[in-house]
Amino acid sequence: MEMNYHNPVLLEASVDGLDIVPDGVYVDVTFGGGGHSREILKRLGPGGKLYAFDQDEDALQNKIDDERFTLIHENFRHIRQFLKFYGVRQVNGILADFGVSSHQFDIPERGFSTRFDADLDMRMSQRSSLSAYEVINDYEEGAIRDVLFQYGELRNAGAMAKAIVVARETGPIKTTAALKEVLKRFLPGHKEHKILAQVYQAVRIEVNQEIAVIREFLLQCPELLIQGGRLSVISYHSLEDRLVKRFIRTGKFEGEAEKDFYGNISVPMKKVGGLIVPSAEEIRQNSRARSAKLRIAEKL
Repeated sequence: MEMNYHNPVLLEASVDGLDIVPDGVYVDVTFGGGGHSREILKRLGPGGKLYAFDQDEDALQNKIDDERFTLIHENFRHIRQFLKFYGVRQVNGILADFGVSSHQFDIPERGFSTRFDADLDMRMSQRSSLSAYEVINDYEEGAIRDVLFQYGELRNAGAMAKAIVVARETGPIKTTAALKEVLKRFLPGHKEHKILAQVYQAVRIEVNQEIAVIREFLLQCPELLIQGGRLSVISYHSLEDRLVKRFIRTGKFEGEAEKDFYGNISVPMKKVGGLIVPSAEEIRQNSRARSAKLRIAEKL
């Protein structure tokens, strides 16, 4: 079931990065089809424990029947709060895979994919009130421009935003096909898919507050990890990867690392190894792995 839902990217390397202790406590904050969670459970002993998070209702059908496993139907930005609810204050390792699951791309009505016509949705959680429809139809022109520029890194963000605002004056833009039609002059044939994917990425990030969620999550990790505990993170685009890389290096997202009284750099974590990317064979088997980047850190 899980392989149809999502083919786990960098499965072995990301779980290897956790350096699993058989009786340890671990967290998979992006459960999806459960591929990473199943690999973690294989390496845990009878006394080990795994907590997983996923806000997508569809992911709940993949719940693993194992007394060592607990699935929490929440956004992982709330990781500390919900682990505390279960009596857990510190863990041995945390794994995060920030990618949109293959399942979410492949279900047309979710509106994530450029391949299908669907209502403008793009919500990771069906409980969320903000969808792509509101972003496209209710945001002011400047806000749409900022979304497209910051999250899609689109050079024509201003002109695209203006085209959207002009088009919706005659009626709401309800579907992905309608949005594509509005933007068609910005989609030259040889670059149509690439540019449209950037537009979708930008709107999806805004709808799901993905950058804010990652920031909130990372800030909680040092406190949640025991000394020597591991963080294993897979990101898929430069916005995510820059946050992860900078946080591991400095413990912050802006500015320089903190220094102690003597001028020594004080950071909560240290990187383990270098950047890990998928092999050519993995990319051949799963094209969505091509942009994946794995970084591993250890709590000091």
